[in-house]
Amino acid sequence: MRVDGERLREDFDALAAIGATPAGGVERPSLGDAHLAARAWFLARAEAAGLETSVDAAGNHSALLRRNGPTLLLGSHLDSVPNGGRFDGALGVVAALHVLLTVQAAGLELPLTLEAIDFTDEEGTLVGLLGSEALAGVLAAESLEAPRGGRAALAAGLARAGLREDRLADARRDPASLAAYLELHIEQGPVLECAGAQIGVVTGIVGARSYSLHFRGAAAHAGTTPMDARQDAGLAAASFAVAAEELVVRNFPGCVATVGDVRLEPGAYNVVPGSAHLALEFRALETPELDVLETALLDRARNEAARRGVELGITPVGRWEPTTLDAGLGAVIERVAGGLGLASMRLPSGAGHDAQVLAGITRAGMIFVPSVGGLSHAPGELTAWEDCVNGANVLLAAALAIALPRVASAA
Repeated sequence: MRVDGERLREDFDALAAIGATPAGGVERPSLGDAHLAARAWFLARAEAAGLETSVDAAGNHSALLRRNGPTLLLGSHLDSVPNGGRFDGALGVVAALHVLLTVQAAGLELPLTLEAIDFTDEEGTLVGLLGSEALAGVLAAESLEAPRGGRAALAAGLARAGLREDRLADARRDPASLAAYLELHIEQGPVLECAGAQIGVVTGIVGARSYSLHFRGAAAHAGTTPMDARQDAGLAAASFAVAAEELVVRNFPGCVATVGDVRLEPGAYNVVPGSAHLALEFRALETPELDVLETALLDRARNEAARRGVELGITPVGRWEPTTLDAGLGAVIERVAGGLGLASMRLPSGAGHDAQVLAGITRAGMIFVPSVGGLSHAPGELTAWEDCVNGANVLLAAALAIALPRVASAA
């Protein structure tokens, strides 16, 4: 059995047109108008094919080929980062839908339900992994009280989607109802392309922590305040950003740290910045190393604040622990890829995914396909279409490999 590559491409292109940007990417921030339109397309496409559809209390959208037995979840997300690419998340959702369509067209009766799911807010425009955490029953109140995107943005997004914050937890699934979770995704890095591998078997997912740092100095006249008399919050933020890079490169090989946003106030040519807000995120594959990295970075921020004579406020806004994916599912993915004549390799994921949440309640596996030039989270993001179809066929074959042993045992 194979997915219909031409129909898959038609659906992928139709989805990519929703929220399309002039540079060839997409802009579908979570629960914004374009994202809601993409989700409506997904449900309409599934319903037109005769599949059952549902939307849970956290806004996760699903297409189902319902059978007796537990549910095999297949999916990813349709939201994007600002000015993002067409493939990130969307490929996994469309491929999951086409696994259901292929099984449906073949008239194959499996002893489990297949569900293609689009998780809410994977990219963190509002909270980050909101939908999968709600489904897994681990969505923390603190994440909603101090979300990455701010309380106002969260409230507005939930209102647009017709969701209630006090009912998000109702999306929780009983782990016993799940057979496994499989996610197809672009690699978002250069490893597969450089190795000449067609399929990546993901072994684990990095942990990530994010903080909002607020350097508080004193606004002053830019012309009359001597350089040695300033409490420049902007310089404190800038010197920390440079120091953070030097620290990670020197002492933490394999880890990353990113200053993704800096905002100065009052933000004028002729005023020394009295306030600087900085968004910091850092990632590592092992929890002990992530802990040490966290201490080192925050200590460096405090040192830079003291050196510049400014105060520092530190607010945690996100925390995802490193996750090991199911080795048995990894072996299945590796085996079916080989059966399709595809070269595979094992590798960790440097990006976060809904799979890291699902791994806490069921077996979870991920399939990577190559990213051209390793580029992602940008309009030029690209995966060769042959690789997209390969990934969809590996997803299909892995789903059948999970289900068919149940058929054999029943017989």
